[in-house]
Amino acid sequence: MQKPIEIGWRNVTPSPAVSALIRDEAARLERASDRIVGCSVKLEAPSRHHRHSGSQYRVRVEVSVPRGKIVVGRNPPRTDTHADLYAVVKQAFREARRQLEDRVRRIDGRVKSHAPPAEEAVVARLVPEESYGFLRTADGRDVYFHANAVLRGLFSRLRVGRSVRFVETHGDEGPQASTVDPLPARRRATPAAEPAR
Repeated sequence: MQKPIEIGWRNVTPSPAVSALIRDEAARLERASDRIVGCSVKLEAPSRHHRHSGSQYRVRVEVSVPRGKIVVGRNPPRTDTHADLYAVVKQAFREARRQLEDRVRRIDGRVKSHAPPAEEAVVARLVPEESYGFLRTADGRDVYFHANAVLRGLFSRLRVGRSVRFVETHGDEGPQASTVDPLPARRRATPAAEPAR
Protein backbone atom coordinates (compact mmCIF):
# COMPACT_ATOMS: atom_id res chain seq x y z
CA MET A 1 0.00 0.00 0.00
CA GLN A 2 1.50 3.30 -1.06
CA LYS A 3 -0.32 5.44 1.51
CA PRO A 4 -0.93 4.73 5.21
CA ILE A 5 -4.40 3.51 6.22
CA GLU A 6 -6.73 6.31 7.28
CA ILE A 7 -9.24 5.58 10.05
CA GLY A 8 -12.05 8.01 10.90
CA TRP A 9 -14.20 7.75 14.03
CA ARG A 10 -17.63 9.41 14.24
CA ASN A 11 -19.53 8.94 17.50
CA VAL A 12 -17.30 5.89 18.09
CA THR A 13 -14.59 5.96 20.76
CA PRO A 14 -11.23 5.22 19.09
CA SER A 15 -10.05 1.76 20.08
CA PRO A 16 -6.60 0.22 19.68
CA ALA A 17 -8.23 -3.22 19.29
CA VAL A 18 -10.50 -2.06 16.43
CA SER A 19 -7.56 -0.23 14.82
CA ALA A 20 -5.52 -3.45 14.97
CA LEU A 21 -8.40 -5.41 13.41
CA ILE A 22 -8.63 -2.86 10.56
CA ARG A 23 -4.87 -3.08 9.93
CA ASP A 24 -5.06 -6.91 9.87
CA GLU A 25 -7.99 -6.84 7.43
CA ALA A 26 -6.17 -4.29 5.21
CA ALA A 27 -3.12 -6.58 5.16
CA ARG A 28 -5.38 -9.41 3.95
CA LEU A 29 -6.57 -7.10 1.16
CA GLU A 30 -2.96 -6.53 0.14
CA ARG A 31 -2.49 -10.29 -0.18
CA ALA A 32 -5.42 -10.31 -2.64
CA SER A 33 -3.82 -7.57 -4.78
CA ASP A 34 -0.53 -5.71 -4.81
CA ARG A 35 -2.16 -2.87 -6.77
CA ILE A 36 -3.75 -1.13 -3.77
CA VAL A 37 -2.76 2.53 -3.53
CA GLY A 38 -4.53 3.38 -0.26
CA CYS A 39 -7.31 2.42 2.12
CA SER A 40 -9.60 4.62 4.18
CA VAL A 41 -12.06 3.35 6.80
CA LYS A 42 -14.80 5.40 8.45
CA LEU A 43 -16.60 4.04 11.51
CA GLU A 44 -19.85 5.62 12.58
CA ALA A 45 -22.53 5.13 15.21
CA PRO A 46 -25.74 7.10 15.76
CA SER A 47 -25.17 10.36 17.65
CA ARG A 48 -25.58 10.24 21.41
CA HIS A 49 -28.91 11.90 20.76
CA HIS A 50 -30.25 8.97 18.76
CA ARG A 51 -28.57 6.08 20.56
CA HIS A 52 -30.56 3.28 22.05
CA SER A 53 -29.70 -0.24 23.10
CA GLY A 54 -28.29 -2.29 20.24
CA SER A 55 -27.26 0.81 18.28
CA GLN A 56 -26.31 0.08 14.68
CA TYR A 57 -22.79 0.74 13.43
CA ARG A 58 -21.92 1.82 9.92
CA VAL A 59 -18.54 1.11 8.35
CA ARG A 60 -17.38 2.55 5.04
CA VAL A 61 -14.26 1.11 3.40
CA GLU A 62 -12.68 2.85 0.40
CA VAL A 63 -9.87 1.04 -1.38
CA SER A 64 -7.99 3.15 -3.93
CA VAL A 65 -6.59 1.22 -6.88
CA PRO A 66 -5.09 2.48 -10.14
CA ARG A 67 -7.84 4.09 -12.24
CA GLY A 68 -10.56 3.56 -9.68
CA LYS A 69 -11.88 2.99 -6.23
CA ILE A 70 -13.73 0.18 -4.49
CA VAL A 71 -16.26 1.51 -1.99
CA VAL A 72 -18.12 -0.66 0.49
CA GLY A 73 -20.51 0.89 2.93
CA ARG A 74 -24.20 1.34 3.29
CA ASN A 75 -26.77 1.86 5.98
CA PRO A 76 -26.99 -1.56 7.57
CA PRO A 77 -30.25 -3.43 8.02
CA ARG A 78 -31.42 -3.57 11.59
CA THR A 79 -29.91 -6.87 12.68
CA ASP A 80 -27.98 -7.92 15.74
CA THR A 81 -24.75 -8.35 13.74
CA HIS A 82 -24.59 -4.61 13.12
CA ALA A 83 -24.64 -3.94 16.85
CA ASP A 84 -21.19 -5.61 16.99
CA LEU A 85 -18.53 -3.25 15.60
CA TYR A 86 -16.00 -6.06 15.07
CA ALA A 87 -18.53 -8.04 12.98
CA VAL A 88 -19.38 -4.98 10.87
CA VAL A 89 -15.70 -4.26 10.17
CA LYS A 90 -15.07 -7.89 9.14
CA GLN A 91 -18.20 -7.92 6.96
CA ALA A 92 -17.21 -4.69 5.16
CA PHE A 93 -13.67 -5.93 4.49
CA ARG A 94 -14.99 -9.31 3.31
CA GLU A 95 -17.13 -7.49 0.70
CA ALA A 96 -14.19 -5.21 -0.26
CA ARG A 97 -11.95 -8.26 -0.70
CA ARG A 98 -14.56 -9.99 -2.90
CA GLN A 99 -14.86 -6.87 -5.13
CA LEU A 100 -11.08 -6.49 -5.27
CA GLU A 101 -10.60 -10.14 -6.29
CA ASP A 102 -13.27 -9.73 -9.00
CA ARG A 103 -11.49 -6.64 -10.29
CA VAL A 104 -8.11 -8.42 -10.37
CA ARG A 105 -9.64 -11.34 -12.31
CA ARG A 106 -11.17 -8.91 -14.83
CA ILE A 107 -7.90 -7.04 -15.28
CA ASP A 108 -5.98 -10.30 -15.68
CA GLY A 109 -8.50 -11.39 -18.31
CA ARG A 110 -9.76 -14.38 -16.37
CA VAL A 111 -13.34 -13.09 -16.41
CA LYS A 112 -15.08 -11.60 -19.40
CA SER A 113 -16.07 -8.06 -18.65
CA HIS A 114 -19.58 -7.15 -19.72
CA ALA A 115 -19.53 -3.40 -19.56
CA PRO A 116 -22.89 -1.77 -18.91
CA PRO A 117 -24.15 0.21 -21.89
CA ALA A 118 -23.13 3.85 -22.07
CA GLU A 119 -25.85 6.51 -22.43
CA GLU A 120 -25.69 10.09 -23.62
CA ALA A 121 -26.53 13.05 -21.39
CA VAL A 122 -25.70 16.72 -21.00
CA VAL A 123 -23.96 18.46 -18.14
CA ALA A 124 -26.77 20.07 -16.14
CA ARG A 125 -24.86 21.57 -13.21
CA LEU A 126 -21.24 21.90 -12.06
CA VAL A 127 -19.85 22.56 -8.58
CA PRO A 128 -16.13 22.94 -9.46
CA GLU A 129 -15.03 24.07 -5.99
CA GLU A 130 -16.23 20.70 -4.62
CA SER A 131 -15.28 18.64 -7.71
CA TYR A 132 -18.67 17.29 -8.70
CA GLY A 133 -21.64 17.92 -10.94
CA PHE A 134 -24.87 16.49 -12.32
CA LEU A 135 -25.79 15.12 -15.73
CA ARG A 136 -29.29 15.39 -17.22
CA THR A 137 -30.29 12.17 -18.97
CA ALA A 138 -32.53 11.89 -22.05
CA ASP A 139 -35.42 10.85 -19.77
CA GLY A 140 -34.95 13.94 -17.55
CA ARG A 141 -33.18 12.39 -14.55
CA ASP A 142 -30.24 14.08 -12.81
CA VAL A 143 -27.25 11.79 -12.19
CA TYR A 144 -24.40 12.76 -9.84
CA PHE A 145 -20.78 12.49 -10.98
CA HIS A 146 -17.44 13.23 -9.31
CA ALA A 147 -14.47 14.84 -11.06
CA ASN A 148 -12.54 11.54 -10.76
CA ALA A 149 -15.14 9.87 -13.00
CA VAL A 150 -14.39 12.21 -15.93
CA LEU A 151 -12.06 10.56 -18.41
CA ARG A 152 -8.72 12.07 -19.45
CA GLY A 153 -8.85 14.59 -16.57
CA LEU A 154 -11.28 16.82 -18.49
CA PHE A 155 -13.46 17.88 -15.53
CA SER A 156 -12.10 21.45 -15.59
CA ARG A 157 -13.04 21.76 -19.28
CA LEU A 158 -16.67 20.70 -18.84
CA ARG A 159 -19.35 23.34 -19.32
CA VAL A 160 -23.09 23.24 -18.67
CA GLY A 161 -24.79 21.94 -21.80
CA ARG A 162 -21.80 19.83 -22.95
CA SER A 163 -22.79 16.40 -24.28
CA VAL A 164 -21.18 13.39 -22.64
CA ARG A 165 -21.42 9.63 -22.73
CA PHE A 166 -21.59 7.97 -19.30
CA VAL A 167 -22.03 4.65 -17.52
CA GLU A 168 -24.51 4.65 -14.63
CA THR A 169 -23.89 2.74 -11.42
CA HIS A 170 -25.56 2.75 -8.02
CA GLY A 171 -23.63 4.39 -5.18
CA ASP A 172 -24.43 4.89 -1.50
CA GLU A 173 -26.58 7.92 -2.26
CA GLY A 174 -28.31 6.58 -5.38
CA PRO A 175 -27.49 6.65 -9.10
CA GLN A 176 -24.14 8.06 -10.12
CA ALA A 177 -21.94 8.12 -13.20
CA SER A 178 -18.88 5.91 -12.87
CA THR A 179 -17.41 6.96 -16.22
CA VAL A 180 -18.03 10.31 -17.92
CA ASP A 181 -16.61 10.73 -21.42
CA PRO A 182 -17.02 14.25 -22.86
CA LEU A 183 -18.10 14.09 -26.50
CA PRO A 184 -16.39 16.34 -29.03
CA ALA A 185 -17.97 19.79 -29.14
CA ARG A 186 -20.42 19.86 -32.00
CA ARG A 187 -19.26 22.08 -34.84
CA ARG A 188 -21.54 23.93 -37.19
CA ALA A 189 -21.68 22.22 -40.53
CA THR A 190 -20.39 24.42 -43.31
CA PRO A 191 -22.60 24.28 -46.37
CA ALA A 192 -21.02 22.47 -49.29
CA ALA A 193 -20.04 24.67 -52.18
CA GLU A 194 -22.43 24.62 -55.09
CA PRO A 195 -20.94 22.79 -58.04
CA ALA A 196 -20.00 25.08 -60.92
CA ARG A 197 -22.50 25.09 -63.79
